[in-house]
Parts: sequence; C-alpha cells; structure tokens
Amino acid sequence: MNELKDSHSLEKYRRMVRIRCFEDQAEAIHAQGEIPGALHTYAGQEATGVGACIALRNDDYMVGTHRSHGHPIAKGAKLRPLMAELLGKTTGICKGKGGSMHISDFSVGSLGETSIVGSGIPVAAGAALGSKLQGNDRVTLCFFGDGATSEGAFHEGLNLAAIWKLPVIFVCENNNYAASTPVSVAVPVKDIADRAKAYNIPAMIVDGQDVDAVEAAVLEAVKSARSANGPTFIESKTYRYADHAVNLGRILLDRGAEVDVWRKRDPIVLYRGKLIAAGLRASDLDQIEKKVVDEVADALRFARGSDYPTQAEAFDDVFVERLPIPDYLNLV
Repeated sequence: MNELKDSHSLEKYRRMVRIRCFEDQAEAIHAQGEIPGALHTYAGQEATGVGACIALRNDDYMVGTHRSHGHPIAKGAKLRPLMAELLGKTTGICKGKGGSMHISDFSVGSLGETSIVGSGIPVAAGAALGSKLQGNDRVTLCFFGDGATSEGAFHEGLNLAAIWKLPVIFVCENNNYAASTPVSVAVPVKDIADRAKAYNIPAMIVDGQDVDAVEAAVLEAVKSARSANGPTFIESKTYRYADHAVNLGRILLDRGAEVDVWRKRDPIVLYRGKLIAAGLRASDLDQIEKKVVDEVADALRFARGSDYPTQAEAFDDVFVERLPIPDYLNLV
C-alpha cells in the first residue's frame, strides 16, 4: 500500500474505532444515569457510516437518524461537543438542547438528526434541491433504517428526488429490525433496494460490514450526483449489536444467537485483519486505538466539567426575543 492509500485507510479505521469507543462510553454512563432520556447506539454499523461519509467532501451535506452519534463522527465531527450534548451541557454542539437524538454539526455538513423515523428523507431532498438551484456541485447523503422505507416521507422524498433529478444519495441501513420488528415481517420484498425501482432510481446492495465496499458504492453514487444524473439508492445490509435503545431492562428483544453470528463479522475486526494482510503493522493500529480511547476520555472530562444551561436559556434559539420568566416560575 502506498503512503496516500495508507493514510486514507487508517482514517477509515480511526473513525470506526472512534464511533465504537464513543458508543461504549455513552452506554456505560447512560446506565449510571448521566445521560438523560433514550440512547440509540451505532455499534455494529460503523462500516456503513464511515464508508459512506468518507466518500463525501467536507462541504457535502449529511442527514442522519435518531441513531445519531455514529453519523456525525463518521463525517468527521469533534467528540467534545458531541459528548457534551449527550450530557445536556452548554458546550454541546446544540448547546445541550438537542440531546442524543437531535444532533447537528454544520461544521462538517451534518444538517441534523431527528427522532421522527423517515423525516430526514424530505430534508435531504430539500438540501439537494438547494444545491441544484444554487448551481454548486454539493451532494446530500441521507441515512435511514429499513423501517423508514414504510413511511410516507420515504416515498414522497424519493419521488421528488427522482422527478427533479436531485443530487442526493439515499443510504438505507438495513439492520434487520425496525425497533423490535424484524424486517422480514414488515417489508414484502426480499431486498429493500427493490423499492427504488418504483421511482426509477438506480439502486445498489452492499455488504454493510465492509467499509471499502460501502465507500466504493457511495463514490459511484457521488460521481453520478455531481454529474447531474440524479439520485442513487444504496441498501447497506448491516446489524446493530444493542437493542433499539440501550438499557431498556425487561423489554429487551431476545435475538438469541443472532448477535453472536453477526459479531463474527464485526466491521472493525474485519477491516483490521484486511489492513494487516495488506502490510500495515498491527502496532500502528494499536496506537490508533489507544489514541481514540484517550480522545473519548478527554471528551467525557470536558463534558462533565461543562455547565448546564440556565433556566433563562430555555428561551434562547426559539423566539426572536427572550421571554421574561415570571417570578413564580423562577426556581433559581
């Protein structure tokens, strides 16, 4: 492997490890009560997020899902403001007001995630329309799960993207479950990519555990979008290790030995083996992992040391002028 390719490959490995470590830490502190609300983790799907985002430019747009930490990290987001956002701190990327499911980071083109399944699809179509009207060559990449393809927003978004030939790439992360419902009992087609045929959108199916395969597919779609050929649909067959949301107690889904089967195709382990087989040193990969562990620890220290928003700040970023807080509501 040449030096340039080595650097690119190591960056893909670094981002996948960064996602895994971040999610493992987030899950641990959520169990301790440090993160309020639900937490939807991305462990197991790292190759899909990183492979897709590494194929984009920094100024290209990306729209994620409620499983929202992996996507911005894959796009290159910094960990400190992400961790602070999970803890609801003012130093968070959304000032502590978005939380786990509503993260956005415009510095890396992340337009935002939302807890409403499928709602990012028309947002992505709108961003792509904006790029087309402005005459630039930005593309928009939109992540969503298999369950989102049964939502009305999915069909509306794909239809508009198709008839207007918008520069948007739809990436369906088919992790086999919509919350706890198996895709096999919720979708009447074997491959979700077949649903793109109804809108005359070219579609590909890719191994979502192979970061290189995902990148190759998205690069092809990006080239097509920048050439004004319209949207592409990519179904990435992947798997999430945790349940729909972590630490759900007695309502966890019993998936039997299925998780163990998928862990044998862990995307990070597979890519590590591939890099070593190609001539990269295991010690270099070990060093990346150590640095990432330190990064995540630093992000947690930063988040824990940051302040919570004040009561008055609840009205910032909502109205043009801050509303006065009546004395009887002032609890400080």
